[in-house]
Amino acid sequence: MSPLGRPEPLSLMFLLGMGMASERINCPGRCSCQYLEVNCTGQQLQEFPVDIPLDTRQLILAANNVSYLPAVELSFLTDLIYLDCSKNLLGNDLDFTFIGMAKLVYLDLSFNNLTQVTFSTFSHLLSLVVLKISNNPNLVAIEKDAFANNSWLRHLDLSRTGLTFLDTSTVQDLPNLRFLGLSDNLWHCNCSFLDFITWMTESNVHFPDAGNITCYSPEGLRALRIPAVETQLHFSCVTQLYKQDYVFLCLVGFCIFLAGTMTAWLSGTCAVVYEVHASKGEEEEEDEEDTA
Repeated sequence: MSPLGRPEPLSLMFLLGMGMASERINCPGRCSCQYLEVNCTGQQLQEFPVDIPLDTRQLILAANNVSYLPAVELSFLTDLIYLDCSKNLLGNDLDFTFIGMAKLVYLDLSFNNLTQVTFSTFSHLLSLVVLKISNNPNLVAIEKDAFANNSWLRHLDLSRTGLTFLDTSTVQDLPNLRFLGLSDNLWHCNCSFLDFITWMTESNVHFPDAGNITCYSPEGLRALRIPAVETQLHFSCVTQLYKQDYVFLCLVGFCIFLAGTMTAWLSGTCAVVYEVHASKGEEEEEDEEDTA
């Protein structure tokens, strides 16, 4: 100890060395660790690593063979704000996985085997700003309220998946959404998708790689850019009538014609009856006058 009460340089080095040693001891095997960060990129991990420091804020598990994320282990990482699980083998069993991770801001699940996203998948990520679930070719369904609790979501990437449809309310109700990736999907541009296409043209959201947001089906619209097909779809879905529409109109017309005919017949019958009674009344009056 120096006369001024400050630690000697050797003491500082000792404390620093102890801190680094402690950090190395708590670092999972085959991963590299530095202050508040654990990086396990490309280590051919088959399972979620153990012994992750509880104060970790950035966890990178990219380019491994992890097929399952344990909810219990993740729930201990309450300070985690950045999680990269891209290029793994994660499947559809992610409901309630992220319980206790209310501080998570960045989540990358791209290049995996996700099949669906439900309300329970990300509902506990109340601070989520960036969500990447692109390049999941087996992702075919996203529930309309899947992001209902992610009101801070700003960047959402759904590119290169198996999606054919997305309900407008799924993204329309996200007040902070600014970037939405939709390219290279299997969009089915039918009348049910018209509302979503209209929302795209009217929203202030930026669509990266917009040139590759195209219709996959029906055949007549394949490869046409969205939302350029809005006018064509609007004509097909709103203006053009189908067979059942013509049948309905014919039935309505027939009913109107029948009602008009019946009304005219009743009116005519009433008029004739009235004329007959009126004529009889006049004849009776004339007979009474003659008798008098």
